[in-house]
Amino acid sequence: MTSAIADSAPVLTSGLTKRFRRQIAVDRIDLEVPDGAVYGFLGPNGSGKTTTIRMLLGLISPTAGEISLFGSSLRAGAPAVLRRVGSLVEGPAFHPYLSGRANLARLDAADRYSNPRDSRSRIDSALDRVGLLAAAEKRYRAYSLGMRQRLAIANALLMPRDLLVLDEPTNGLDPQGTREVRHLITELARAGATVLVSSHLLAEVEQICSHVGVMYEGRLVAQAPLSELRSSTVQTVRVDTDRSEEAAQVLAELGLSDIAISPGYVTATLGEVAVEKIMPNLVNADVPVLGFAVLQPSLEDVFVFLTGEGFDVSG
Repeated sequence: MTSAIADSAPVLTSGLTKRFRRQIAVDRIDLEVPDGAVYGFLGPNGSGKTTTIRMLLGLISPTAGEISLFGSSLRAGAPAVLRRVGSLVEGPAFHPYLSGRANLARLDAADRYSNPRDSRSRIDSALDRVGLLAAAEKRYRAYSLGMRQRLAIANALLMPRDLLVLDEPTNGLDPQGTREVRHLITELARAGATVLVSSHLLAEVEQICSHVGVMYEGRLVAQAPLSELRSSTVQTVRVDTDRSEEAAQVLAELGLSDIAISPGYVTATLGEVAVEKIMPNLVNADVPVLGFAVLQPSLEDVFVFLTGEGFDVSG
């Protein structure tokens, strides 16, 4: 971790630990969220993600370790630095009988840093950013799940924010609501915000995130750009052929492992075998090749590679 990265990182932790009596919920993690990233904070329920987020936001104190936001210690200057952070953690309490705009006005008035003179324009701007301006006067109880989650994110955007921390923003949403929130996160990142999004849904993280941190049993077992994590994972090759048994024999002779024969194709783990050796050997063995690919590992593949265990991708 270079000093240049450390100075510019919106989120940086060192040895961050949280213990509840005898249970260690977060175990000495060194988190680094680069500027401008959509950082997927990934892990099963109970892996320590929400506890970490609550420490980052100053909602609970760490047992040990340090937290730096934008180069400032959270311990020393929490009020000033947290003004730059918007968050969604379990969502604010909205009044069902009030409109979306009225709910935001109530929350904005409770913020000691907000200026009542420009409250209306800031609320309209936040509603517009999340696509709810046309539904601003509709009562909250009439909002869909996706609209309710977007209103919660609008609350995080009432003041200028350089970092958005969203804990399970698609939790409990139907497919349409999930798409709405996913699109919103992408747009916020394009507008210049750094976004840390916690999720146990691998498919969602895979679609929107540039960087990933993987939590498992309280430990941060890996963090890197998503492309880098994928390239470090065991690669799989696929050979499309109508002579699968013969293709499998060639792959085995080359030293590939975990060979699986299916109707019309064969897959195998590449391992240390040079990929450019495969096609010539298949041709020399008179195996007709209808297609060949090195398959990109999914986030589930990455998780299994890192932990040795499966992951419930459906949540």
